[in-house]
Amino acid sequence: MATIKINATDGSGSFDAYLVEPKHKPAGAVVLIQEIFGVNQSMRDTAEQVADLGFFVLAPDLFWRIEPGVDITDKSKEEWDKAFALMNAFDGAKGIEDLNATLAAARVLPGCNGRAGTMGYCLGGRLAFAMAAHSDADINISYYGVGLDSMIADIPAITSPLLVHIADEDGFFPPEGRAKLVEATKANSKIATYVYPKADHAFARVGGTHWDGRSAWIANGRSAEALAAVLG
Repeated sequence: MATIKINATDGSGSFDAYLVEPKHKPAGAVVLIQEIFGVNQSMRDTAEQVADLGFFVLAPDLFWRIEPGVDITDKSKEEWDKAFALMNAFDGAKGIEDLNATLAAARVLPGCNGRAGTMGYCLGGRLAFAMAAHSDADINISYYGVGLDSMIADIPAITSPLLVHIADEDGFFPPEGRAKLVEATKANSKIATYVYPKADHAFARVGGTHWDGRSAWIANGRSAEALAAVLG
C-alpha cells in the first residue's frame, strides 16, 4: 500500500490517492470512491479487500479542494456534522473530473492490464452512477448512492456494465425515489439493479454502525463476479 499523487485536469494542483496493489499482475484496476467520511480506515480496509480479489485499487481524496486528508468515522455526532458539511461544500462536477483523472492514472499503473472501473459508496455511490454516463470506465458499481432518482436522465447514456446496490430501508433514499429508479433502470440492459431487504444505508460499510452481513456478502459477491468478468 502507498499514496500517489494525481494531477487535477483543471491545473489547480494535485491530490492524493491511496494505492493497494494485487498479488498477481497484470491485473485490472478499481477506482474506489469514498463516502462522506473521507478515505478513512473503513475505505482503506475495503481497498485491501478489493485488492485481495486481484485488482489494483486507487482511492482518491475527493475532498482535497475543501480539506485534504479527511479521515473520520460514523461513530459520533461531531463527525457526522463535519461529514455533512463537507458533502454540502463538495463540487460534484469537480469530483467527476478528479475521478476521471484517477481512472486515467489507474489504467497506466505498472502492471495494470489497461482495464479499469469504479466502485463507490454513499456519496461515492452517486458518483459511480454518474461515472457510468460521464467516463470511459469499463464497469461501475454503486452502493446505496444518494439521490439517484435525480439522475435518471443519464440512463440512456450508459453503455458499460453498471451494478446498483440499493438498501430497502435506506433512510437517505425515500421509497418513492427508490421505486422510480428501479423501474427506470429496467430500460437499459447494461444496468443490473439489486434491492436488499431489511438493509439500511451503508449496509456494506466495514466496521460501520449499519453493517448487515447477509446483504454485504451477497452484494460484494455480485460485485466481485462482475469485476472479474470485465476487468480480468
